Amino acid sequence: MRRGVVLATVALATLAARHMDARSIADVVREMGPAARDRLRPHFAAAGVAYPPRSVTLLALKQERRVELWAAAASGPPRAVHSYEVLAASGVAGPKLREGDLQVPEGVYRIPHLNPNSRYHLSMKVDYPNAFDRRRARAEARTRLGGDIFIHGRDVSIGCIAIGDPAIEELFVLAADVGLPRIKVLIAPRDLRQHAGRDVPPSGSAWLDELYATLRAEMAALRSR
Repeated sequence: MRRGVVLATVALATLAARHMDARSIADVVREMGPAARDRLRPHFAAAGVAYPPRSVTLLALKQERRVELWAAAASGPPRAVHSYEVLAASGVAGPKLREGDLQVPEGVYRIPHLNPNSRYHLSMKVDYPNAFDRRRARAEARTRLGGDIFIHGRDVSIGCIAIGDPAIEELFVLAADVGLPRIKVLIAPRDLRQHAGRDVPPSGSAWLDELYATLRAEMAALRSR
């Protein structure tokens, strides 16, 4: 057999092996769902929200190194369900402006897809850059905004939010149960419900006040009652 044919055969075999090893979202939900739901349900019961909820909001606070899980029942406002420690996240207060700045984005985001084959156990993609990020970048002639921002497992991260394996299993299964269109992610420099003002280092971006006003308005609905 010629060398080129051998290499091609090996490459195909490698791809086939990777495909066989890959797991689907359904695989994760089937394997990890029962235990993840058992851990989540007491928190939902204490909050008075049936599982699965109507909608979910994840509030990531950089300074506090915390991700809060809020959920809404069939009617009524969101209620605080649980919180997770952020085990690793790079950067400082302030939004992500360009590829390679090691910043975690700040803003109002969605989860476009789940990754059951993450190098960090499991992950949930954040839709940075969103329309607001792209619009502000065009106004400032910024390009190469970066991307591939995730909430994921393990305890290491560069530009993402690492919350550990048990936590990401719970949020991954919850997201699959609720449906991605019903999940919102807020990422803020600090808890704007308690602190007024910009509270971030100057960046030369005049639109920060607009961004934080939007975040503050979104976070106003997330108050324990």
